[in-house]
Amino acid sequence: MFKKILVPSDGSDLAHKAAEFAADLAKVHGAEVIGVYVIDPFPYIGIGDASAVGLQAYLSEAKQAANRSLEVLADSCKQRGVAFAGDTIERSVVYEGITETAKAEGCDLIVMGSHGRKGMEALFLGSVAQKVLTHAKVPVLIVK
Repeated sequence: MFKKILVPSDGSDLAHKAAEFAADLAKVHGAEVIGVYVIDPFPYIGIGDASAVGLQAYLSEAKQAANRSLEVLADSCKQRGVAFAGDTIERSVVYEGITETAKAEGCDLIVMGSHGRKGMEALFLGSVAQKVLTHAKVPVLIVK
């Protein structure tokens, strides 16, 4: 039924839980798992040498976090004998990075975790999962 399953990750326990679920699902369907970690661009553009140093430190730390997160996805897939490919991308709008990756990779399902924020917390913090649900052109399975 599914050939490519996209698993966006932010490094949280919920993302890791979604990765395990996706790997189990991929094993059943003989599918491949595509992992993606979306890095927000450097939030400050300053003038002078300090901004370049800050940018490099930020990107270095963000890429390390992305690598750790994608390693967890890769390990979940490896333990189940499922093919895995992962990538880190940079986008200012996270849900767009996820939906663009799903389209570019030809994914037919997105499996992701959700923090389940409600009320004012959801209003102020937003919900990447909700935005992916709204904008994705393929089915989205939310793991809580």
